[in-house]
Amino acid sequence: MANWCTGKKTKIQSMNLFQEIKLAEENLKDVVSHTPVTKNINLSEEFGANIYLKREDLQVVRSYKIRGAYNKISSLDETEKRNGIATASAGNHAQGVAYSCKLLHIKGTIYMPVPTPRQKIKQVQLFGKENVEIILTGDTFDDCYSHALEYAAKNKKVFIHPFDDEKVIAGQGTVALEILTALNNTAIDYIFIPVGGGGLAAGVSTVFKTMSPGTKIIGVEPAGAPAMKTSVQNGVNTTLEYIDKFVDGAAVKRVGDKTFEICKNTLDDIALAPEGKVCTTILRLYNEEAMVVEPAGALSIAALDFYKEEIKGKNIVCIVSGSNNDITRTEEIKERSLFYEGLKHYFLVQFPQRPGALKEFVNEVLGPGDDITYFQFTKKNSRESAPAVVGIELKNKNDFKNIKNNLELKHIQYRYLNEKEDLFTHLIG
Repeated sequence: MANWCTGKKTKIQSMNLFQEIKLAEENLKDVVSHTPVTKNINLSEEFGANIYLKREDLQVVRSYKIRGAYNKISSLDETEKRNGIATASAGNHAQGVAYSCKLLHIKGTIYMPVPTPRQKIKQVQLFGKENVEIILTGDTFDDCYSHALEYAAKNKKVFIHPFDDEKVIAGQGTVALEILTALNNTAIDYIFIPVGGGGLAAGVSTVFKTMSPGTKIIGVEPAGAPAMKTSVQNGVNTTLEYIDKFVDGAAVKRVGDKTFEICKNTLDDIALAPEGKVCTTILRLYNEEAMVVEPAGALSIAALDFYKEEIKGKNIVCIVSGSNNDITRTEEIKERSLFYEGLKHYFLVQFPQRPGALKEFVNEVLGPGDDITYFQFTKKNSRESAPAVVGIELKNKNDFKNIKNNLELKHIQYRYLNEKEDLFTHLIG
């Protein structure tokens, strides 16, 4: 009986949220772009499936976040609007809030983490103009979130949560209504949804469970920030102690309480996409499709490899959530991709301090297609040998075995740095 009551309550809550999403659709009709749902030829051929991309990277603020932000802010009463609002965001929600403040002539104070890419900060100011003030504080979203909450309470401002709010979730859920309208004659077998705090996943999954219950719903998180997957596995919303902040649009230590309660009942699976795999996807989309996506925007596509057998012959939708990438991150993206693909390797090599030692290393250890891309060495005259940090880029990942074999055959002392994160960071940065 207890289980039946819980199930009934969940179903009622789901229907209420679905009605909120339908109201949000009407509220947003003249505000957001109805972004296209397009079939991607390259991905479809690779996976033997029909792969459709929901292009929220083409949204007016270059991410879906305008949907939830505007839906929430426009619902405030006149007193709340006059007092102004506050929020915390790693970037995309901030842009949605800023643009909404400008449209609605509301003052907004936006807290963002200090490491936020400059491009995102600039865009927030551009979209909000004189209506917004940006305050940089803390290293992560979670850090600046606590400061924003404190500020909002002290100054009697409504806090616009980036994901854990019914109005915000409802706004994000309108993405699903557009997908189903665009593909109204197509049975969607799988939908892949990027997951950060869970607002998009909660809204989209609610719509699909109501209107397309046969669709399998896959949430995709960064492997370095698996807050939703960890929480679902634990059966309780769980705060992570440490996260990799690289996928900044989806890297949170704790998902929303509301979004967790929804997603644990609506997501059929949660995939974890390694950050290096995300980087490979970003580069591929740029090179093959001329698409510029941010790390969080590449999550859904990055997960396709993990389901390649299940999705053959199926109709698949991937939500491309945003394109707010910073060009200054390109080298890091390339490096992480090469690491993941097994094409970039770093060694700490003990070189004999004699003429010709480096030449021997190049000729007798490296193969004809291998390239030294990093070399740091300081000669120490009082020693027979001295360490050098060597970065090697390969044409074929299988050539790595030959390098290690040659190092052993030549009796060269070395340490492999790729697997020693602390030492790697200290020596290379």
